[in-house]
Amino acid sequence: METVDFFALIHPILAVVVVFPIIGIVVHFAWQTRQRRLQTADGGKSKIPPVVGREHVQLGRWLTGSVVGITLVALAYVIFAKSVIKNQLWSKNPTQAILIVLFFIAAITSLVLLYRARQQLWRGIFATSTGLWLVVLGCQEGVFRRTNEWYWSHYYIGITAALLMVFSLAIVEDIYKDRSNRWRYAHIALNCFALLLFFGQGMTGMRDLFEIAFYEGLAAK
Repeated sequence: METVDFFALIHPILAVVVVFPIIGIVVHFAWQTRQRRLQTADGGKSKIPPVVGREHVQLGRWLTGSVVGITLVALAYVIFAKSVIKNQLWSKNPTQAILIVLFFIAAITSLVLLYRARQQLWRGIFATSTGLWLVVLGCQEGVFRRTNEWYWSHYYIGITAALLMVFSLAIVEDIYKDRSNRWRYAHIALNCFALLLFFGQGMTGMRDLFEIAFYEGLAAK
């Protein structure tokens, strides 16, 4: 196995070791939080400790960071392996190479600022900025998008899941301030959809690892 093949495994390793365990824990705490809220809605008591809500929020914040982080890791690998190294982008078009590096810096900076933002306006700005840079990076040459089958594409499913995580992080404070629970219901619906996307990521990721290796082997011959 060559060095570049080792770096190709970092993304799926992080998904298995970091992201999917956090997803399971977040879903568990979400269910516990929901059950406690229903049990105490009419003034009743619940054996579920009140700390589950806070733990759900904290782990949800970690999940957003891990999903966006692993997305950036995947994009960094394919862009630098396919464009910067294989196609010698740094020597042929150094301006574009520098811009790509700046795009990654902008995406990371936007996410960090989103975590720190408290006012709704700034949360919206930094969430939009984070999503925008993810999409811009995904449009770079070398990214395996499978656009002809976008509905079953590891890239499109992954980007959509990452954007939903960013949106969830941006509306956390609004959920607790909204007495009508509209933000809460939106959060539940979108994250149930995101959970389905994560299942799709597991299946399409394995498929793409085999297909990319197969087609690259044919090209090498």
